This record gives sequence, C-alpha cells and structure tokens, in this order.
Amino acid sequence: MHRIAPDDRCLTIVIAAFNEAEALPALQPRIAKALSLAEAEGLEARVLYVDDGSRDATWDILRGFAANDPRVALLRLSRNFGKEAALTAGLDRVERGAAFILDADGQDPPELLPQFVEKWREGFDDVHGTRVEREGEGWLKRATAHGFYRLIGSLSKTPVPRDTGDFRLLSPRALAALRQLRERHRFMKGLFGWVGFNQVAIPYQREARVAGRSKFNFWALWNFALEGITSFSTAPLRMATYIGIATALVAFGYGSWIILKALLWGDPVAGWPTMMSVILFLGGVQLVALGLIGEYLGRLYEESKQRPLYFVDSWRPASGVSSGQVPDSTGASDAHGTAVAGIEVG
Repeated sequence: MHRIAPDDRCLTIVIAAFNEAEALPALQPRIAKALSLAEAEGLEARVLYVDDGSRDATWDILRGFAANDPRVALLRLSRNFGKEAALTAGLDRVERGAAFILDADGQDPPELLPQFVEKWREGFDDVHGTRVEREGEGWLKRATAHGFYRLIGSLSKTPVPRDTGDFRLLSPRALAALRQLRERHRFMKGLFGWVGFNQVAIPYQREARVAGRSKFNFWALWNFALEGITSFSTAPLRMATYIGIATALVAFGYGSWIILKALLWGDPVAGWPTMMSVILFLGGVQLVALGLIGEYLGRLYEESKQRPLYFVDSWRPASGVSSGQVPDSTGASDAHGTAVAGIEVG
C-alpha cells in the first residue's frame, strides 16, 4: 500500500445538495466540528457544497455558511443535473488531497471522519461506510435496497460493495483515476468500484434524516437501480437471449405435439382462447426484449452526443481549495491534470 505524500495532506468534504434548506442548518455545525477534528489530525480541511440547481433557499443558506466560515467553498450548477453529476462536479474541484463524500440529509455521520482518515493514512484509497442498520426507513425501502445491492453484485463483474452508498473517503490517486471516467450515465457506486485500488469498509449505523423529505421516491429508486444494472452489466441482454431460446424451444415442441395429435388421432387444433394466449405471451416476451435493447441503445445515443456533464453557474472557492482551470466542453480529462467536466458560464 502507498503512503500519504506531504503534498496531499489536504482533505475536502464534498456535499451535493438539492432543495435541502431544511436539513443544511442542522448539518453545518456537525461539519464544522468534523473539520476541526481533521485539522487536529494535521490535515488542511475544507468543505465544498455543490448546489444542484435547488429551487428553495438552499443557495442563500450556503452563502451564509461561506460568509461565516472561510473553510466553506460553494459550487452552484446552472440547473438540476442529478446527484451523480453534482457529485462529479464537486469531486472535479478537489485537486489536492483526498475527498470525503457526505449526503446533505445528515444520515451519514461526519463524526466518523477520524476513522476514515486513519484508514487513509494506513494506505487505503477507497474507505467506504457500510450500513449495518438504516434508521428512519420503512421495511419496503430497506428490503428493496437490500435486494438491489445483492442483485447488481451477482450481475456485474465490477465489485459493488453491499449496503454501501456514496459515504466514503477517496485518496488523491483514486480521485485522479475517477476523473478519467466521463460517461454521461453515471452510477457512482459502480464507478468507485471500477477504479479499484486498495479498499476497506467501515461498518456504521445510518441515521434518519435530520429534516426534510427524501428526493428519492420509489419511481426514482427504480430508475436508479435500472441505471446501475445497465451501466455495469449486460446480463439483462443475455437473459433476454436465453428466454427467447427457451420460448422458441417450448413453442416448437408444443407445435410438434399439436401436429402429431392431429395426424394420429384427428384431434382438432385448439381454438381461439389458446391461440390468443400464445400470441399474447410471445408478444410480451418480445416487447420485454425490445425494451431491454432500447435501454442500452438509449445509453449509446446519450454517449454519442458527448455533451458536458454539467454547467457551472457560480464558483466560490475557500482558502485552501483550489479553483482549478475553467473546464471546456470536450468532456475529456487527464489523470494528472485538471478534469474537464463542463463549462463555467457564470
């Protein structure tokens, strides 16, 4: 394992927020305390808030944080691009040291930061929090999350740790590797696993939201799960092929049996109800297969347009957080330079 270089003794807490005006005032004091703990560990600690096009008072509250604490940096996107893009925008701005990722709802405890830093100092590149308990969530959401992580783990060749979200610390070389992955459909949990390097889990108990409501309803979670599976596995396409072959074999066998009965015993061919059942079944199988193909084709279409991942409306660096260069629109990046992610328009 590698050791932390003297130039990398900088830590940035990255938080993507969308309409979190209720939760942020309760979270910021905990963040300030976590920054003090990191500074006590000999690190140059800062926090970077990314406003993902919020429509409430989130940006005004964040500006108040920055006015009262010089360790706060702010990045505002031109509109809501989604959590994955907002998180990418924040990580693109971390040019020195490690990044510690937190959710804006306060469910992941920033008080565990010293444990993450300790593992980083031992040489781990991806120190992620693994949930052993999820407070404030219904049984259905817990059950579906439990099943999703095990499903994608079995379908994908990319290691995706079970019951693990974005709550993690990434080393400088993990961040540099991550900046090279510029796909438009971003499933960050899979991308974290794809870059590899030395990884370790820290078990923790996830708390309930400090305030407000979750932006992820079951429809959003379903689309998120579909995004993850199609981004890191072609197993659904292979399954569609196998189902098609099995259906064809069953249909061929059944058709042969009908013909044989008619020739040997003169039995009449099954009538309209049987025919309609078979047609509807085969039509349903074909539509499901076409839908799977469409999901993958749609992702190819989005990638072919090569649009920037996001646009920056406002960037307010804090002391110690490098502002970097203004990215262009090519969507490329370099592991040892500034990540090119979008266009700064304000």
